[in-house]
Amino acid sequence: MLFATVAFGIFFFVVFFTSWSLVKHDHYRKIFLIAASYFFYGYWDYRFCFLLLFVSTFSYVIGKYIEHSQNATTRKRLLVTSVTINLAVLGFFKYYGFFTTSFVNMLASIGVHANLPLIEIILPVGISFFTFQALSYVMDVYRGDIPACNKLTDVLLYISFFPQLVAGPIVRAADFLPQLNTPPKLNEIFASRAFLLILGGLFKKMIVANYLATELVDPVFEDPVQYSSLDNLFAVYGYAFQIYCDFSAYSDIAIGVALLLGYQFRDNFNQPYRAFTIQDFWRRWHISLSSWLRDYLYIPLGGNRKGKLKTYRNLLITMVLGGLWHGAAWNFLLWGALHGGALAIERAIFKKFKIDIKSAFTKVVMTVALFHFIGLTWIYFRASTFDTASVMISQIGMFSAGTTLITPFVVILLLLGVMMNFFPKSGAENFIRWFGNRHPVVQGVIVGLVLIILGAMSPDGVAPFIYFQF
Repeated sequence: MLFATVAFGIFFFVVFFTSWSLVKHDHYRKIFLIAASYFFYGYWDYRFCFLLLFVSTFSYVIGKYIEHSQNATTRKRLLVTSVTINLAVLGFFKYYGFFTTSFVNMLASIGVHANLPLIEIILPVGISFFTFQALSYVMDVYRGDIPACNKLTDVLLYISFFPQLVAGPIVRAADFLPQLNTPPKLNEIFASRAFLLILGGLFKKMIVANYLATELVDPVFEDPVQYSSLDNLFAVYGYAFQIYCDFSAYSDIAIGVALLLGYQFRDNFNQPYRAFTIQDFWRRWHISLSSWLRDYLYIPLGGNRKGKLKTYRNLLITMVLGGLWHGAAWNFLLWGALHGGALAIERAIFKKFKIDIKSAFTKVVMTVALFHFIGLTWIYFRASTFDTASVMISQIGMFSAGTTLITPFVVILLLLGVMMNFFPKSGAENFIRWFGNRHPVVQGVIVGLVLIILGAMSPDGVAPFIYFQF
Protein backbone atom coordinates (compact mmCIF):
# COMPACT_ATOMS: atom_id res chain seq x y z
CA MET A 1 0.00 0.00 0.00
CA LEU A 2 1.53 3.29 -1.09
CA PHE A 3 1.16 6.52 0.87
CA ALA A 4 0.15 8.60 -2.17
CA THR A 5 -2.97 6.56 -3.00
CA VAL A 6 -6.68 6.69 -2.30
CA ALA A 7 -6.44 3.21 -0.73
CA PHE A 8 -4.02 4.48 1.89
CA GLY A 9 -6.19 7.55 2.51
CA ILE A 10 -9.18 5.31 3.30
CA PHE A 11 -7.00 2.97 5.38
CA PHE A 12 -5.56 5.81 7.44
CA PHE A 13 -8.98 7.43 7.92
CA VAL A 14 -10.24 4.21 9.52
CA VAL A 15 -7.06 3.71 11.57
CA PHE A 16 -7.01 7.29 12.83
CA PHE A 17 -10.57 7.39 14.14
CA THR A 18 -10.62 3.84 15.44
CA SER A 19 -7.29 4.13 17.28
CA TRP A 20 -8.27 7.37 18.97
CA SER A 21 -11.67 5.93 19.94
CA LEU A 22 -9.76 3.19 21.79
CA VAL A 23 -7.36 5.54 23.57
CA LYS A 24 -8.98 4.84 26.97
CA HIS A 25 -8.45 1.12 26.36
CA ASP A 26 -4.74 1.21 25.63
CA HIS A 27 -4.22 -2.56 25.39
CA TYR A 28 -6.89 -2.90 22.73
CA ARG A 29 -5.58 0.20 20.96
CA LYS A 30 -2.17 -1.43 20.64
CA ILE A 31 -3.73 -4.67 19.37
CA PHE A 32 -5.71 -2.70 16.80
CA LEU A 33 -2.61 -0.82 15.61
CA ILE A 34 -0.72 -4.13 15.33
CA ALA A 35 -3.57 -5.61 13.28
CA ALA A 36 -3.68 -2.49 11.09
CA SER A 37 0.10 -2.64 10.58
CA TYR A 38 -0.04 -6.31 9.56
CA PHE A 39 -2.90 -5.53 7.17
CA PHE A 40 -0.82 -2.68 5.71
CA TYR A 41 2.18 -4.99 5.29
CA GLY A 42 0.12 -7.91 4.02
CA TYR A 43 -1.40 -5.69 1.34
CA TRP A 44 1.66 -6.57 -0.80
CA ASP A 45 1.95 -10.25 0.13
CA TYR A 46 0.27 -11.66 3.24
CA ARG A 47 2.78 -14.54 3.48
CA PHE A 48 5.53 -12.25 4.70
CA CYS A 49 3.43 -11.27 7.71
CA PHE A 50 4.53 -14.59 9.19
CA LEU A 51 8.17 -13.60 8.73
CA LEU A 52 7.52 -10.26 10.43
CA LEU A 53 5.74 -12.06 13.28
CA PHE A 54 8.63 -14.51 13.69
CA VAL A 55 11.29 -11.78 13.82
CA SER A 56 9.26 -9.78 16.35
CA THR A 57 8.37 -12.72 18.63
CA PHE A 58 11.90 -14.12 18.51
CA SER A 59 13.34 -10.72 19.51
CA TYR A 60 10.86 -10.44 22.39
CA VAL A 61 11.76 -13.89 23.74
CA ILE A 62 15.53 -13.35 23.41
CA GLY A 63 15.21 -9.96 25.12
CA LYS A 64 13.44 -11.52 28.09
CA TYR A 65 16.06 -14.26 28.43
CA ILE A 66 18.92 -11.72 28.23
CA GLU A 67 17.40 -9.55 30.94
CA HIS A 68 16.74 -12.46 33.30
CA SER A 69 20.15 -14.08 32.83
CA GLN A 70 22.82 -13.24 35.41
CA ASN A 71 25.62 -14.99 33.54
CA ALA A 72 27.66 -12.74 31.23
CA THR A 73 28.62 -15.62 28.93
CA THR A 74 25.00 -16.73 28.57
CA ARG A 75 23.89 -13.17 27.84
CA LYS A 76 26.54 -12.82 25.14
CA ARG A 77 25.54 -16.16 23.59
CA LEU A 78 21.92 -15.08 23.50
CA LEU A 79 22.93 -11.81 21.81
CA VAL A 80 25.04 -13.67 19.25
CA THR A 81 22.13 -16.04 18.61
CA SER A 82 19.78 -13.12 18.02
CA VAL A 83 22.19 -11.34 15.69
CA THR A 84 22.91 -14.58 13.81
CA ILE A 85 19.24 -15.49 13.32
CA ASN A 86 18.20 -12.00 12.25
CA LEU A 87 21.12 -11.65 9.84
CA ALA A 88 20.45 -15.15 8.51
CA VAL A 89 16.86 -14.16 7.73
CA LEU A 90 18.03 -10.95 6.05
CA GLY A 91 20.86 -12.75 4.26
CA PHE A 92 18.70 -15.55 2.88
CA PHE A 93 15.98 -13.36 1.44
CA LYS A 94 18.18 -10.50 0.27
CA TYR A 95 21.64 -11.90 -0.47
CA TYR A 96 21.34 -15.62 -1.26
CA GLY A 97 21.14 -15.11 -5.03
CA PHE A 98 23.88 -12.46 -5.05
CA PHE A 99 26.43 -14.48 -3.08
CA THR A 100 25.62 -17.76 -4.86
CA THR A 101 25.94 -16.21 -8.31
CA SER A 102 29.13 -14.35 -7.34
CA PHE A 103 30.68 -17.55 -5.97
CA VAL A 104 29.81 -19.51 -9.11
CA ASN A 105 31.26 -16.76 -11.32
CA MET A 106 34.44 -16.64 -9.23
CA LEU A 107 34.92 -20.40 -9.60
CA ALA A 108 34.23 -20.17 -13.34
CA SER A 109 36.95 -17.50 -13.67
CA ILE A 110 39.54 -20.04 -12.46
CA GLY A 111 38.14 -22.86 -14.58
CA VAL A 112 35.95 -24.58 -12.00
CA HIS A 113 32.34 -25.05 -13.07
CA ALA A 114 30.03 -25.51 -10.10
CA ASN A 115 26.33 -26.21 -10.28
CA LEU A 116 24.98 -24.70 -7.07
CA PRO A 117 21.21 -24.52 -6.52
CA LEU A 118 19.74 -21.14 -7.46
CA ILE A 119 16.40 -20.40 -5.85
CA GLU A 120 14.27 -17.51 -7.03
CA ILE A 121 13.43 -15.69 -3.82
CA ILE A 122 10.90 -12.88 -3.49
CA LEU A 123 12.36 -10.03 -1.44
CA PRO A 124 10.01 -9.06 1.40
CA VAL A 125 9.30 -5.32 1.34
CA GLY A 126 11.10 -3.45 4.10
CA ILE A 127 13.04 -6.45 5.42
CA SER A 128 16.22 -4.37 5.87
CA PHE A 129 14.34 -1.92 8.05
CA PHE A 130 12.45 -4.24 10.37
CA THR A 131 15.41 -6.60 10.91
CA PHE A 132 17.57 -3.63 11.92
CA GLN A 133 14.91 -2.52 14.39
CA ALA A 134 14.73 -6.04 15.82
CA LEU A 135 18.53 -6.09 16.16
CA SER A 136 18.62 -2.71 17.87
CA TYR A 137 15.96 -3.81 20.39
CA VAL A 138 17.93 -6.89 21.50
CA MET A 139 21.25 -5.00 21.52
CA ASP A 140 19.78 -2.19 23.63
CA VAL A 141 18.40 -4.72 26.13
CA TYR A 142 21.80 -6.44 26.25
CA ARG A 143 23.59 -3.14 26.90
CA GLY A 144 21.09 -2.18 29.58
CA ASP A 145 19.94 0.90 27.67
CA ILE A 146 16.33 -0.21 27.94
CA PRO A 147 14.51 -2.89 29.98
CA ALA A 148 13.09 -5.86 28.11
CA CYS A 149 9.40 -5.45 27.32
CA ASN A 150 7.03 -7.32 29.60
CA LYS A 151 4.34 -7.31 26.93
CA LEU A 152 4.72 -9.03 23.57
CA THR A 153 2.30 -6.49 22.11
CA ASP A 154 4.78 -3.66 22.70
CA VAL A 155 7.52 -5.39 20.70
CA LEU A 156 5.07 -6.41 17.97
CA LEU A 157 3.89 -2.81 17.63
CA TYR A 158 7.41 -1.36 17.75
CA ILE A 159 8.72 -3.56 14.94
CA SER A 160 5.58 -3.55 12.76
CA PHE A 161 4.25 0.01 13.24
CA PHE A 162 3.08 0.75 9.70
CA PRO A 163 4.24 4.37 9.10
CA GLN A 164 7.93 3.36 9.12
CA LEU A 165 7.63 -0.38 8.44
CA VAL A 166 8.62 -0.62 4.78
CA ALA A 167 10.99 2.32 4.18
CA GLY A 168 11.97 3.77 7.51
CA PRO A 169 13.07 5.79 9.26
CA ILE A 170 14.76 3.14 11.44
CA VAL A 171 13.22 3.88 14.82
CA ARG A 172 15.21 3.07 17.95
CA ALA A 173 13.55 1.00 20.65
CA ALA A 174 14.80 3.49 23.25
CA ASP A 175 12.90 6.26 21.45
CA PHE A 176 9.65 4.43 20.69
CA LEU A 177 8.99 1.93 23.48
CA PRO A 178 8.81 4.52 26.31
CA GLN A 179 6.03 6.24 24.35
CA LEU A 180 3.95 3.07 24.73
CA ASN A 181 3.96 3.31 28.52
CA THR A 182 1.42 6.14 28.55
CA PRO A 183 -1.57 6.45 26.20
CA PRO A 184 -1.22 9.50 23.90
CA LYS A 185 -3.53 12.48 24.25
CA LEU A 186 -5.38 13.79 21.22
CA ASN A 187 -5.14 17.41 22.36
CA GLU A 188 -1.33 17.15 22.60
CA ILE A 189 -0.53 15.94 19.08
CA PHE A 190 1.34 18.36 16.79
CA ALA A 191 -1.33 18.27 14.09
CA SER A 192 -0.16 21.35 12.19
CA ARG A 193 3.39 20.00 11.87
CA ALA A 194 2.04 16.58 10.93
CA PHE A 195 -0.16 17.95 8.14
CA LEU A 196 2.62 20.08 6.70
CA LEU A 197 5.09 17.18 6.81
CA ILE A 198 2.59 14.99 4.96
CA LEU A 199 1.73 17.65 2.38
CA GLY A 200 5.39 18.55 1.88
CA GLY A 201 6.26 14.88 1.49
CA LEU A 202 3.52 14.36 -1.08
CA PHE A 203 4.74 17.38 -3.03
CA LYS A 204 8.35 16.16 -3.01
CA LYS A 205 7.31 12.67 -4.13
CA MET A 206 4.38 13.28 -6.49
CA ILE A 207 5.74 16.37 -8.24
CA VAL A 208 9.50 16.81 -7.89
CA ALA A 209 10.74 13.21 -7.64
CA ASN A 210 8.27 11.64 -10.06
CA TYR A 211 8.71 14.25 -12.79
CA LEU A 212 12.50 14.29 -12.46
CA ALA A 213 12.40 10.52 -12.94
CA THR A 214 10.15 10.50 -15.99
CA GLU A 215 11.39 13.67 -17.70
CA LEU A 216 15.13 13.34 -17.16
CA VAL A 217 16.64 10.58 -15.03
CA ASP A 218 15.05 7.37 -16.33
CA PRO A 219 15.58 8.05 -20.05
CA VAL A 220 19.29 8.89 -19.61
CA PHE A 221 20.13 6.04 -17.25
CA GLU A 222 18.33 3.62 -19.55
CA ASP A 223 20.50 4.52 -22.56
CA PRO A 224 23.07 7.25 -21.77
CA VAL A 225 24.85 7.00 -25.13
CA GLN A 226 21.79 8.45 -26.87
CA TYR A 227 22.11 11.73 -24.98
CA SER A 228 24.61 14.59 -24.87
CA SER A 229 27.13 15.35 -22.14
CA LEU A 230 24.84 18.04 -20.78
CA ASP A 231 21.87 15.65 -20.63
CA ASN A 232 23.97 13.04 -18.84
CA LEU A 233 25.34 15.60 -16.37
CA PHE A 234 21.91 16.98 -15.60
CA ALA A 235 20.55 13.44 -15.23
CA VAL A 236 23.09 12.96 -12.43
CA TYR A 237 21.94 16.22 -10.84
CA GLY A 238 18.37 15.11 -11.38
CA TYR A 239 18.91 11.77 -9.65
CA ALA A 240 20.62 13.47 -6.69
CA PHE A 241 17.48 15.52 -6.10
CA GLN A 242 15.11 12.72 -7.12
CA ILE A 243 16.43 10.28 -4.52
CA TYR A 244 16.54 13.03 -1.89
CA CYS A 245 12.96 14.14 -2.57
CA ASP A 246 11.72 10.57 -2.91
CA PHE A 247 13.26 9.18 0.25
CA SER A 248 12.89 12.25 2.46
CA ALA A 249 9.27 12.42 1.29
CA TYR A 250 8.60 8.94 2.66
CA SER A 251 10.31 9.84 5.93
CA ASP A 252 8.33 13.09 6.23
CA ILE A 253 5.02 11.35 5.57
CA ALA A 254 5.89 8.55 8.00
CA ILE A 255 6.80 11.08 10.72
CA GLY A 256 3.60 13.05 10.04
CA VAL A 257 1.35 9.97 10.07
CA ALA A 258 2.95 8.75 13.32
CA LEU A 259 2.42 12.20 14.86
CA LEU A 260 -1.29 12.07 14.03
CA LEU A 261 -1.47 8.76 15.87
CA GLY A 262 0.29 10.22 18.90
CA TYR A 263 3.88 8.99 18.40
CA GLN A 264 7.05 10.94 17.64
CA PHE A 265 9.93 9.89 15.37
CA ARG A 266 13.21 11.71 14.99
CA ASP A 267 13.95 13.61 11.77
CA ASN A 268 15.64 11.48 9.11
CA PHE A 269 17.00 14.24 6.84
CA ASN A 270 18.49 17.64 7.53
CA GLN A 271 19.17 19.40 4.21
CA PRO A 272 22.05 17.02 3.28
CA TYR A 273 23.27 18.84 0.15
CA ARG A 274 24.24 21.91 2.15
CA ALA A 275 26.99 19.85 3.85
CA PHE A 276 30.58 20.83 3.01
CA THR A 277 32.28 17.67 4.37
CA ILE A 278 31.41 14.03 3.76
CA GLN A 279 31.13 13.49 7.52
CA ASP A 280 28.60 16.32 7.73
CA PHE A 281 26.70 14.82 4.80
CA TRP A 282 26.22 11.56 6.71
CA ARG A 283 25.04 13.49 9.74
CA ARG A 284 22.29 14.92 7.53
CA TRP A 285 21.43 12.06 5.11
CA HIS A 286 19.34 9.06 6.23
CA ILE A 287 20.19 9.96 9.81
CA SER A 288 18.49 6.91 11.30
CA LEU A 289 20.68 4.54 9.24
CA SER A 290 23.96 6.45 9.61
CA SER A 291 23.50 6.72 13.39
CA TRP A 292 22.53 3.02 13.55
CA LEU A 293 25.70 2.04 11.69
CA ARG A 294 27.74 4.30 13.96
CA ASP A 295 26.32 2.96 17.23
CA TYR A 296 25.94 -0.73 16.38
CA LEU A 297 28.81 -1.30 13.94
CA TYR A 298 31.46 1.43 13.82
CA ILE A 299 31.81 1.92 17.59
CA PRO A 300 31.74 -1.84 18.43
CA LEU A 301 34.47 -2.33 15.79
CA GLY A 302 36.59 0.10 17.79
CA GLY A 303 35.56 3.43 16.31
CA ASN A 304 38.43 5.88 16.49
CA ARG A 305 39.86 4.47 19.74
CA LYS A 306 42.58 2.16 18.36
CA GLY A 307 44.76 4.33 16.20
CA LYS A 308 44.55 5.98 12.81
CA LEU A 309 44.82 2.92 10.57
CA LYS A 310 42.15 0.97 12.45
CA THR A 311 39.91 4.04 12.44
CA TYR A 312 40.18 4.22 8.64
CA ARG A 313 39.57 0.47 8.44
CA ASN A 314 36.47 0.77 10.63
CA LEU A 315 35.13 3.62 8.50
CA LEU A 316 35.62 1.60 5.33
CA ILE A 317 34.04 -1.58 6.76
CA THR A 318 31.07 0.37 8.10
CA MET A 319 30.35 2.14 4.82
CA VAL A 320 30.89 -0.97 2.66
CA LEU A 321 28.41 -2.88 4.81
CA GLY A 322 26.13 0.16 4.66
CA GLY A 323 26.32 -0.06 0.88
CA LEU A 324 25.54 -3.78 1.01
CA TRP A 325 22.55 -3.02 3.26
CA HIS A 326 21.09 -1.04 0.37
CA GLY A 327 21.17 -3.90 -2.10
CA ALA A 328 22.70 -7.20 -3.11
CA ALA A 329 24.88 -5.93 -5.96
CA TRP A 330 28.48 -4.92 -6.55
CA ASN A 331 27.49 -1.37 -7.44
CA PHE A 332 26.16 -0.82 -3.91
CA LEU A 333 29.38 -2.22 -2.45
CA LEU A 334 31.39 0.20 -4.59
CA TRP A 335 29.10 3.07 -3.59
CA GLY A 336 29.71 2.28 0.08
CA ALA A 337 33.46 1.88 -0.49
CA LEU A 338 33.67 5.28 -2.18
CA HIS A 339 31.97 6.92 0.80
CA GLY A 340 34.06 4.97 3.31
CA GLY A 341 37.26 5.87 1.48
CA ALA A 342 36.22 9.53 1.30
CA LEU A 343 35.49 9.59 5.04
CA ALA A 344 38.91 8.10 5.78
CA ILE A 345 40.78 10.46 3.43
CA GLU A 346 38.89 13.50 4.71
CA ARG A 347 39.62 12.55 8.31
CA ALA A 348 43.33 12.05 7.55
CA ILE A 349 43.62 15.41 5.78
CA PHE A 350 41.77 17.35 8.48
CA LYS A 351 43.86 15.71 11.22
CA LYS A 352 47.22 16.16 9.48
CA PHE A 353 46.78 19.78 8.50
CA LYS A 354 44.52 20.76 11.44
CA ILE A 355 42.04 22.35 9.03
CA ASP A 356 39.43 24.64 10.55
CA ILE A 357 37.01 25.93 7.95
CA LYS A 358 35.74 29.42 8.78
CA SER A 359 35.65 31.25 5.45
CA ALA A 360 32.18 31.42 3.89
CA PHE A 361 33.71 31.32 0.40
CA THR A 362 35.67 28.16 1.25
CA LYS A 363 32.51 26.53 2.58
CA VAL A 364 30.67 27.33 -0.66
CA VAL A 365 33.48 25.87 -2.79
CA MET A 366 33.62 22.74 -0.60
CA THR A 367 29.83 22.36 -0.71
CA VAL A 368 29.80 22.49 -4.52
CA ALA A 369 32.75 20.08 -4.76
CA LEU A 370 31.15 17.67 -2.28
CA PHE A 371 27.84 17.74 -4.15
CA HIS A 372 29.63 16.68 -7.33
CA PHE A 373 31.42 13.87 -5.50
CA ILE A 374 28.07 12.69 -4.08
CA GLY A 375 26.62 12.91 -7.59
CA LEU A 376 29.45 10.76 -8.95
CA THR A 377 28.72 8.08 -6.36
CA TRP A 378 24.98 8.26 -7.14
CA ILE A 379 25.80 7.13 -10.69
CA TYR A 380 26.92 3.75 -9.34
CA PHE A 381 23.96 3.65 -6.95
CA ARG A 382 21.41 4.23 -9.72
CA ALA A 383 22.98 2.55 -12.78
CA SER A 384 21.81 -1.00 -13.45
CA THR A 385 25.32 -2.15 -14.44
CA PHE A 386 28.92 -0.99 -14.19
CA ASP A 387 28.92 -0.63 -17.97
CA THR A 388 26.05 1.85 -17.80
CA ALA A 389 27.86 3.85 -15.13
CA SER A 390 31.08 3.87 -17.18
CA VAL A 391 29.23 5.01 -20.30
CA MET A 392 27.57 7.85 -18.39
CA ILE A 393 30.88 9.06 -16.99
CA SER A 394 32.54 8.89 -20.42
CA GLN A 395 29.58 10.70 -22.01
CA ILE A 396 29.90 13.51 -19.47
CA GLY A 397 33.64 13.70 -20.15
CA MET A 398 33.08 14.17 -23.91
CA PHE A 399 31.79 17.73 -23.29
CA SER A 400 29.29 17.55 -26.15
CA ALA A 401 26.86 20.45 -26.29
CA GLY A 402 23.16 20.37 -27.04
CA THR A 403 20.28 18.96 -25.08
CA THR A 404 16.98 17.22 -25.68
CA LEU A 405 15.81 16.82 -22.07
CA ILE A 406 16.76 20.01 -20.21
CA THR A 407 13.52 21.92 -20.48
CA PRO A 408 12.46 24.96 -18.42
CA PHE A 409 10.23 22.61 -16.39
CA VAL A 410 13.19 20.35 -15.55
CA VAL A 411 15.28 23.36 -14.55
CA ILE A 412 12.50 24.52 -12.22
CA LEU A 413 12.37 21.07 -10.61
CA LEU A 414 16.13 21.13 -10.06
CA LEU A 415 15.95 24.62 -8.56
CA LEU A 416 13.21 23.41 -6.21
CA GLY A 417 15.56 20.64 -5.10
CA VAL A 418 18.26 23.22 -4.39
CA MET A 419 15.84 25.45 -2.48
CA MET A 420 14.72 22.56 -0.26
CA ASN A 421 18.30 22.12 0.88
CA PHE A 422 19.03 25.78 1.55
CA PHE A 423 15.67 27.21 2.67
CA PRO A 424 16.15 28.56 6.22
CA LYS A 425 14.72 26.17 8.82
CA SER A 426 13.46 29.15 10.80
CA GLY A 427 11.21 30.01 7.85
CA ALA A 428 9.70 26.53 7.86
CA GLU A 429 9.12 26.68 11.63
CA ASN A 430 7.47 30.10 11.30
CA PHE A 431 5.12 28.73 8.63
CA ILE A 432 4.24 25.77 10.86
CA ARG A 433 3.36 28.16 13.67
CA TRP A 434 1.29 30.31 11.30
CA PHE A 435 -0.57 27.26 10.02
CA GLY A 436 -1.10 25.97 13.56
CA ASN A 437 -2.72 29.25 14.60
CA ARG A 438 -5.39 29.01 11.88
CA HIS A 439 -8.89 27.77 12.69
CA PRO A 440 -9.26 23.98 12.20
CA VAL A 441 -11.75 24.59 9.40
CA VAL A 442 -9.24 26.82 7.59
CA GLN A 443 -6.54 24.19 8.08
CA GLY A 444 -8.85 21.54 6.65
CA VAL A 445 -9.67 23.67 3.61
CA ILE A 446 -5.98 24.34 2.96
CA VAL A 447 -5.10 20.65 3.26
CA GLY A 448 -7.97 19.66 0.97
CA LEU A 449 -7.07 22.22 -1.68
CA VAL A 450 -3.40 21.20 -1.66
CA LEU A 451 -4.35 17.53 -2.04
CA ILE A 452 -6.60 18.36 -5.00
CA ILE A 453 -3.85 20.44 -6.65
CA LEU A 454 -1.24 17.73 -6.10
CA GLY A 455 -3.56 15.11 -7.57
CA ALA A 456 -4.20 17.25 -10.62
CA MET A 457 -0.54 18.13 -11.18
CA SER A 458 1.07 14.74 -10.56
CA PRO A 459 1.86 12.35 -13.44
CA ASP A 460 -0.42 9.40 -14.16
CA GLY A 461 0.14 6.26 -12.14
CA VAL A 462 1.72 5.79 -8.73
CA ALA A 463 5.48 5.26 -8.74
CA PRO A 464 6.78 3.23 -5.76
CA PHE A 465 9.25 4.85 -3.42
CA ILE A 466 12.88 4.12 -4.31
CA TYR A 467 13.72 2.69 -0.89
CA PHE A 468 10.99 0.03 -1.11
CA GLN A 469 13.57 -2.16 -2.85
CA PHE A 470 15.79 -2.10 0.25
